[in-house]
Amino acid sequence: MKTQPVNASASMVDAAYEQIRRRILDNVWPPGHRALEQEVALALGMSRTPVHEALSRLHNEGLVQVIPRHGMRVLPVSPADMREIYQILTALECMAAELLARRKPSDAELKPLLDANRAMDKALKADDLDAWAAADERFHSHLLDLAGNRQLQATVLNYWDRAHRARLFTLRLRPKPVSSTREHMQMVERLRAGDAEGAARVTRAHRARASAELIAIFEHYRLQHL
Repeated sequence: MKTQPVNASASMVDAAYEQIRRRILDNVWPPGHRALEQEVALALGMSRTPVHEALSRLHNEGLVQVIPRHGMRVLPVSPADMREIYQILTALECMAAELLARRKPSDAELKPLLDANRAMDKALKADDLDAWAAADERFHSHLLDLAGNRQLQATVLNYWDRAHRARLFTLRLRPKPVSSTREHMQMVERLRAGDAEGAARVTRAHRARASAELIAIFEHYRLQHL
């Protein structure tokens, strides 16, 4: 009878990572949630080996704290965390916009951005905030794809994960997000024109507004963390 290898296969680790990450981002496992490694493995229907490696990755990304002999704890995001995260997102997304604008993308390349923006507008008209949030994330994801810098993209996605829970939690507490589609169109216009400085300026203003709205929710409701 064959024994399992000591190291879990990459595919099993990736599967465990994605399932744990999704439960955290969707608040199925909310901030402060604790579980033993064996409990996580049972919940996922996996052995402990891929779960252990997946938790180590999530620990390095700041989503969980791995506690020796006590499993893991889902880490909260505080207002101070959100300020710092948005400062980083703003700087890196401005860089992505500049990189893309410098090569003056074609209309075909910009189509995914326009499609995401139309989906956002349609979702708002239907008062479907979940669909709006998904389309908004697609817009920013496509922007990063088009920028063509994989290291920048990976860094931004890490910080997106940490902000995702707070954004979803406050989605219905914020004013209706009618400004985003207009700001996105301004961004697309600057990208199409090859205006790197203008694209960065619009992106910076867009992220600054979003950050201010989110922090205001923390302060208004006196939320210490999410």
